[in-house]
Amino acid sequence: MFVAGNQIMFDRYPHIESQKESQMAQVASPNLRKAEYGVDPRFVDRWSPRAFLSDPLSDDQVHSLFEAARWAPSCFNEQPWIFAFARSEADRALFATALSERNRLWAPRAPLLGFVLSRTTFARNGKPNRWAGFDAGAAWMSLALQARQLGLYAHAMAGFNVEKARDILGVKSEEHLILAAIAVGRLGDPSQLPQDMQAQEAPNSRQPQAVFLFEGKVNPAR
Repeated sequence: MFVAGNQIMFDRYPHIESQKESQMAQVASPNLRKAEYGVDPRFVDRWSPRAFLSDPLSDDQVHSLFEAARWAPSCFNEQPWIFAFARSEADRALFATALSERNRLWAPRAPLLGFVLSRTTFARNGKPNRWAGFDAGAAWMSLALQARQLGLYAHAMAGFNVEKARDILGVKSEEHLILAAIAVGRLGDPSQLPQDMQAQEAPNSRQPQAVFLFEGKVNPAR
C-alpha cells in the first residue's frame, strides 16, 4: 500500500512508522480498486472515509500535510489557497457548527477539521483571479495524497453553511471564497456510523477515461 520513498519520511519522523503499523492493525482498508493503466498506487489508494479515529495528530503530521499543500502549482505562483484548521475539541466543535446536519454526524470525530479557501484577487495587482479555485484544488489534492503517505485519510466536504463558516473564520466574501470543509485522521471503525453511511463506507469506482478524455475537439460537430 505504501510506495518506495516512504523511508525518507520515516527517517525524518520515526513515530510515523509505528503509527502506520498500529493503524493498519486496527483497521484493514476495504480498497479493492484496480487502475486500468500504470499509476502511482497512492492515487488509487486515496479515498474519502467517514469513519475516523479521534486519536490526535502530531505537530509533525499536521505540518507535513500543509507542507505538501504548500508545494502545489499555481497561476503566477500566487499560491492563493488558505487552510484554516481546528484541532482542539472546542475548536472542532465550533467549526462543526458550520457543517451540514449529515456531516455533523461523523466529521467532528476526526482530529483535524478545517476549511479550504482561496483569495479572490491577485496579490500582485488586485485583479480578479479566476484560477484561484483550480490552484486551491491542487493544494488540497497534494494534502490528501500526503495524508495517505502518513497513513492518514482526508475527506473534503461540500456540505456546509458558507455564511456560518465565514462568520467563524472572520473572512469577507469579496476577499475569500470558502471552497470546502475538510476532515483528516486515521481510519476508524465503520460501525460507529449511522446505518446508511456504513453501507457507503468503501472506496467508490471511477468512470473510464473514454468518458472524459478527448483527443482534439470535445464536440467535433462545432
